[in-house]
Amino acid sequence: MAVVLFVGGLGRSGTTLVERLMGELPGVCALGEVVHLWQRDVRDDERCGCGAPFSACRFWQLVGERAFGGWHRVDVYRVLALKEAVERTRHIPRLAGSRLPDDLRGLVEEYAGYYRAIYTAAAEVSGATVVVDSSKHSALAHCLRWAPDIDLRVAHVVRDARGVAYSWTKTVGRPETDGADTMTRYAPGRSALLWNAHNAAFGLLARRGVPVLRVRYEQLVGAPVDELRRLAAFTGVDLSGADLGFVTGTYADLRVGHSAAGNPMRFEVGRIPLRHDDTWMAALPPGQRRLVGAVCAPLLRAYGYPLRATGTAGTGVATTPGDPR
Repeated sequence: MAVVLFVGGLGRSGTTLVERLMGELPGVCALGEVVHLWQRDVRDDERCGCGAPFSACRFWQLVGERAFGGWHRVDVYRVLALKEAVERTRHIPRLAGSRLPDDLRGLVEEYAGYYRAIYTAAAEVSGATVVVDSSKHSALAHCLRWAPDIDLRVAHVVRDARGVAYSWTKTVGRPETDGADTMTRYAPGRSALLWNAHNAAFGLLARRGVPVLRVRYEQLVGAPVDELRRLAAFTGVDLSGADLGFVTGTYADLRVGHSAAGNPMRFEVGRIPLRHDDTWMAALPPGQRRLVGAVCAPLLRAYGYPLRATGTAGTGVATTPGDPR
């Protein structure tokens, strides 16, 4: 079984960028947010990161053949029912125990089995030794923990909660729907609560013995080569001197990928900038900034973020990007 790198954290924290950068490394296959594949791709036939409809993407059709004998043999509504039954944040205390409760065991094992089949098939089709799932959801990571034949490792991506809160207030279109839909938006207070819950859940996962590597988004865009070396070592990827030639301190050159779902950044190809952006310091109203800072203060402090924002928007002094992917 290939190593599965699960990229987790609250959305708008940089998980898609981590997935795309990892996908450029030798022996690594980036899959996007597999958690959304069942509904958005298998059922609704939205576009793959390569630009083709899911049903026309050769990579994903080969994966479906190997995993299930074809996607038409997957009962999507059964998978979605399992997701609703077990992959909920409220179930994390039960999923994080030393044993699964009897009423969850069979459901969790069945649900995780669908992911195991995709990971195995994707590794076989691509020849990869590492597959990357940027599903983000902490409850899914806790479910996957119970699949004994998944070599699960977690990249826990964190970002300053105030920058995350500002990003969630923005309207972002979903290109795969050709302008018919936009991404979810949250008020700052709501995103602060979610930031706490999801990040704490990944801390709990680490305490249950799952290998977890914390990646600060600010550090990733500030020193991408160093952070990619850390991630490569964490997943057992051996790098040569030329393997990181696609990334510098200011940009990364990305090839076409096959991300099944996720942030619109999955469609970007070519040279993308890597830079700090402290727009939130001016754009997020002071009252909301203070609210998020107060709600998230314990974890902000634990992750090394200042509780008081300093610097002036646009100066590059602050280390928090304004709109991560």
